[in-house]
Amino acid sequence: MMNKSTDFVASLAKGLRVIEAFHAEKPRLSITDVAQETGLDRATARRCLLTLAELGYADYDGKFFSLTPRILRLGVAALASMPLPQIVQPWLDQLSERVGQSCSVAILEGTEILYVARAAQRRVMSIGLMPGSRLPAFCTSMGRVLLAALPRDGARKIIEQSDLSPRTPNSLTGVSELMQELDHVRLQGYALVDQEVELGLRSLSVPILNQRGDTVAALNIGLAALQPGAASVVSDYLEDLLRVQAGLKRVFG
Repeated sequence: MMNKSTDFVASLAKGLRVIEAFHAEKPRLSITDVAQETGLDRATARRCLLTLAELGYADYDGKFFSLTPRILRLGVAALASMPLPQIVQPWLDQLSERVGQSCSVAILEGTEILYVARAAQRRVMSIGLMPGSRLPAFCTSMGRVLLAALPRDGARKIIEQSDLSPRTPNSLTGVSELMQELDHVRLQGYALVDQEVELGLRSLSVPILNQRGDTVAALNIGLAALQPGAASVVSDYLEDLLRVQAGLKRVFG
């Protein structure tokens, strides 16, 4: 067991907080921005940022810092060491090829989903998604599948801790209505989200189960909202998702 007083490296923890301050909505940050995002004092934020720049993990134009592709080495190495992405990627590739749509697998991390594997046919979101990408759990189909698998009190706690700001006019943002939706997802075994994350995007998800019936991740198909209604998404793609779900259940002990 770690002795926090002697084994905890505070400077490393601060550096990781600085890295986590960058995200899709804020790819370029000043020293002041990072200090505000992380709660670190300005001098500490500056030292961390300049260290990242010196090691090639960040670019600095004299005012703003941005992460470089080198930072992906950290995430890719971690993801590559996880058995889940290795197991699901061939299934994702085959599913995506068969249905002609982008498919992903994600896990729940806090109030967000973390993409661990993806097979993309075409870009249907304004932001590019890849392993390591994150989205809010409350408004995503994979997030709802993962939340529905939790004890109800646990799911409510995560929703209450989430930033429920609507991403589109279609987004469900009330705790009660979201809990009701999770009950519906739990009962039917899948989640359909119609343009709640981004206008023009629909997504259908099912849980990935182990042989004990526990949810280990979520699997989805994402597609453009070209038809007037979303009901056809279920009839067109649910059977394909359930087929992969059944196959993966035999794989996970």
